[in-house]
Amino acid sequence: MSDESGKTKKLSLSSGKLTLGNLDAGKMRTGPSVAGRKTVQVEVRRKRAPAAPSRAGQPSAEAVTPPATPETPALSEAPVATPATPAAADDKLTAQERAARVRALQEGMKKPTPAADGDNAAPAVPEGNAPDEAPVAEAAIPPAPEPEVPLDPVEARRAAELAELREIEAGEEERRAFEAKKHADTHARRQEVPERSPAAPAPQMPDPIGEAQQRRRKAADEMAPRRPGASRRDTNNRRQSGKMTINQALSGDESRRQRSLASVKRQREKARMREEQPQVKQVRDVIIPDTISVSELANRMAERTADVVKELMKLGIMATATQTIDGETAELVVSEFGHKVQRVSESDIEIGLTGDDDAEDNLQPRPPVVTVMGHVDHGKTSLLDAIRRTDVAAGESGGITQHIGAYQITTANKNVITFIDTPGHEAFTEMRSRGANITDIVVLVVAADDSVMAQTVEAINHAKAAGCPVIVAVNKCDKPEADPQRVRNDLLQQEIVTEDFGGDVLCVDVSAHTGLGLDKLEEAIMLQSELLELRANPDRNADGVVIESKVERGRGSVATLLVQRGTLRQGDIFVIGAESGRVRALLDDRGQKLKEAGPGQPVEILGLNGTPMAGDNCVVVETEARAREIAEYRTRRNKDHDAARGARGSVEQMLSAIAAGEAEELPVVIKTDVHGSLEAIRVALEKLGTEQVKVRMLSSGVGALSESDISLAAASNAIVIGFNVRAIPQARDLAKRDGVEIRYHSIIYELIDEVKAAMGGLLSPDTQEDFIGYAEIRQVFGVSKVGKVAGCMVTEGVIKRGCKVRLLRDNVVIHEGALKTLKRFKDEVKEVREGFECGMGFENYSDIQEKDMIECFEIREIARTLD
Repeated sequence: MSDESGKTKKLSLSSGKLTLGNLDAGKMRTGPSVAGRKTVQVEVRRKRAPAAPSRAGQPSAEAVTPPATPETPALSEAPVATPATPAAADDKLTAQERAARVRALQEGMKKPTPAADGDNAAPAVPEGNAPDEAPVAEAAIPPAPEPEVPLDPVEARRAAELAELREIEAGEEERRAFEAKKHADTHARRQEVPERSPAAPAPQMPDPIGEAQQRRRKAADEMAPRRPGASRRDTNNRRQSGKMTINQALSGDESRRQRSLASVKRQREKARMREEQPQVKQVRDVIIPDTISVSELANRMAERTADVVKELMKLGIMATATQTIDGETAELVVSEFGHKVQRVSESDIEIGLTGDDDAEDNLQPRPPVVTVMGHVDHGKTSLLDAIRRTDVAAGESGGITQHIGAYQITTANKNVITFIDTPGHEAFTEMRSRGANITDIVVLVVAADDSVMAQTVEAINHAKAAGCPVIVAVNKCDKPEADPQRVRNDLLQQEIVTEDFGGDVLCVDVSAHTGLGLDKLEEAIMLQSELLELRANPDRNADGVVIESKVERGRGSVATLLVQRGTLRQGDIFVIGAESGRVRALLDDRGQKLKEAGPGQPVEILGLNGTPMAGDNCVVVETEARAREIAEYRTRRNKDHDAARGARGSVEQMLSAIAAGEAEELPVVIKTDVHGSLEAIRVALEKLGTEQVKVRMLSSGVGALSESDISLAAASNAIVIGFNVRAIPQARDLAKRDGVEIRYHSIIYELIDEVKAAMGGLLSPDTQEDFIGYAEIRQVFGVSKVGKVAGCMVTEGVIKRGCKVRLLRDNVVIHEGALKTLKRFKDEVKEVREGFECGMGFENYSDIQEKDMIECFEIREIARTLD
């Protein structure tokens, strides 16, 4: 179209997909291509007169519709759209012009031209040679008519919103035109400024046409109908799911979603059901160990921790959530909350460890276990050597047995007997007690020339406590001074009645030196074992007790084990006390390897992870995991027991002990060859303690002295004692550097005597008063700057300068102090003997009179020793 200036102007309709380009006046071209194009004639007026205003009730000239003809169809089939711009609205068309335009549009719509690339369709090339025709004003060309259908409210609302959007776009176009003009003016003013450097970037110019296209596409996408299952996004670009309701479609606000009526009804129904059916508290089975924290107890009961704390406060226990309570208190709390209690303990891991009792059908005869007991130096080991035809006594230090040994012999009658040898020294009472507990028969050895002694009585008491039968062996009957009858008489005082006196105790006279009566002793042992009917089940896991344990170089920890039930085989997994391991080798008492050991047989086992304590039980288990678990539990139990035993009292007790003069302590570090000797030494040293001094054992163990032992002794000034062991080279070098003295002993007597002497050195010395002389005051002198001085006559003994004095008046002590000055004439003297005169002055005392007596004495300290 052409405006008043004569310039050609494009006419386009974005929604109708029909484009009118630069055409000659009175012509219009349609069709997508050159071949399909068709030019139609359009009547154009150069200038139109303004239309007269319409009367009331009559349509205006613009609203008049021409009659339908074959060439001019009815206007209702092709409605004319409202002009898009104000300029188009001002140009009123006549009825003939409108009809001609409608015909041209209908002819062009028979072959519609699709918009190539949306709104940017290529304009039609103008044709025709009618220069005198004025261009048609730009107007919105409607799309091809469609059959009218009734619109639903949603579609009507969308149409109204689309029209409103178009009006908004029109206003936006005006605003952008104004901004473009303003930008052009600003650009023109900037041209006057010097040109920028090439490095400065060119400013980004806004693109109003592109922004308008984006807004139109966005509006078209929003107004396009959606599938029911299509996803939507709210204003915050968050994806929403679910179906669109009518309210959302009508309101156009999808961000404000409301709950459905069915959801509200379900919620109300649930609340009503909860009110009608009160919730029943769930009763739980709560597992309670020996100790448990308050928070853990609350978690196991599924209760609030605050409620558990309140319940404890009701019981009078103030505890926080992190504190630990005992199992009994936790059981009361669980009962108050209405739950069921299941008590467990760490010791439950040992349940079923020893197995069930053996049936009578599985029991088979086993060798008897005989323990030889008696006083020291009564010939116990020599008697066993005579039976075994060995010489064990020759290898003992000091000629006395300091270890517990186990042997098994076979008699001439092919009878097997297991012997256990115990030391006779008083310090080895634990060994004797242990030997009596694991034995079947006790052989009480009494020397015929020494009769019943202290350890003999102790052995009798151990045998009675264990309930073992006793066989008396009167040894050393070959000596001229032997008196076996005296031994039998002395045993009556201990309630041991032999067969000679009508009792049931067997008594045999023997001699280890000549071998007298050894066969009779063997017969008596076998007779007693037959009466006991000793039997055991060999077809089960082994179960035994540790007789002795030690550490050997190259073999590690070695334990002497007495098998009591079952059969111990190589490769078995076992647990002994707080130690575990696997049997690597089995050795008998002569050092020969064995493949298995049956009931009643003593063996040495190798393969221990540590050195067990003598007297610990040995049990064979199925897996190494269980053996380690049991060993760890026993280790923790032993540590807790030691900590509780060694814990000191309260602060008040400590202060009272300091005020009363707490006993001195002698720190000691001891290492022995076997655990039995360590046990005996510990007991002997504990007995040495008194109210003023006692022994504190810092460290004790089995094996050689190590560097850690020397370091501990150096830090605490302790005595290092090695009993039948030596220090490794590194430990010796460390002891030499730190000045730590290592004392080696092989006889327990010497060790105890040395520790006793060291403890005596810690005792406070005794004070003793020695009288030295008397002096009589004959005259009292007053000396300036000195005070009163007594002129005395020595009547007895001697007076020494610096000695202690007592002032006696009528044989009553009125002062005790030190002598300040001692003069003879004008000279200071060291002493004045009997019959001489002297002058004496007292320190810090001047109330002296004539006829008073002065007693002089000295204080002497005497070192104390342990009795």
